[in-house]
Amino acid sequence: MNNFKLFILLILLIANSNNLLGQANLLNAVVPQEIGQLNEQQLATSDNDPLPYGYVDDRDVMWSKTVWEKIDLDERINFPYYYPVENVDPTRKPLFDVLVENIKNGNITEIYTSGYFTDKMTAAQVQEGLFAQVMTDDGVEKQNNGEELTELDYLTTNLTSFDIKEYWIKGTWYFNKRLGELKYRLLGIAPVAPDVYFIRQYANEKTPDEDQDLTQLFWVWFPNARESLNDAEIFNSRNASQPITFDLMLNSRRFNSLIFKEENPYNDREIKDYIYEDALRQLLESERIRNVIRDYEQDMWNN
Repeated sequence: MNNFKLFILLILLIANSNNLLGQANLLNAVVPQEIGQLNEQQLATSDNDPLPYGYVDDRDVMWSKTVWEKIDLDERINFPYYYPVENVDPTRKPLFDVLVENIKNGNITEIYTSGYFTDKMTAAQVQEGLFAQVMTDDGVEKQNNGEELTELDYLTTNLTSFDIKEYWIKGTWYFNKRLGELKYRLLGIAPVAPDVYFIRQYANEKTPDEDQDLTQLFWVWFPNARESLNDAEIFNSRNASQPITFDLMLNSRRFNSLIFKEENPYNDREIKDYIYEDALRQLLESERIRNVIRDYEQDMWNN
């Protein structure tokens, strides 16, 4: 019983220490600049590092399945990853801004072109993918006439958090025979948005979302981004004094997602590649894959 009480006390201390920075000195601040400042005792006891993953030996993995999922930002439960799209409060940022800013600052270095993490990208290449510049009709005419072009002869577009429609995540479900339970490990995350040139082309037109050609902007190796995501907090609508970090939200799978691909012998083809133009059957196939994963753990104890 004493060990159990000690365990509960430890959990509460960790939970409170992770949220000291957001609410520190809020009620005692004389000027707004004092909000968030920690005293010496708080600095000594605070531990804002992300909870480290435990070591998993390959021999302990009895079964595993890797899946790709879509997090649709139009769903209300996924709004914390999308809002706020306007930087009113500098302490609150959408997930896209957190990723891009940490890529610029060099805090996130493991960036790739695909979810297979083979071809790396630089911060400069990420920035190029978020920017488009198209010459106007007047600019084309001036160029044909040999006239000098100016900035007014180009239309520029920058992708922002407002343009992000989905997040794609890649993770592995595995059964740890040593612990006797099914676990999940998030491997990568990618923001998905319409092509930047598509946005420029239809900037003044009302185009249905289903006609937009969505593209994955870049893939981030999630373990490399954990510290950066752990420093960014999400507003907790149930308790404003206890914000939640992006790292905790994603690791605890606090989102709604749809499986659109699993590892398979057919070059990891997507569901839409073998179920054509039938949204209902695609949804049922996604749920079938999810049930296979969920039922594996149950079958371990029922057989």
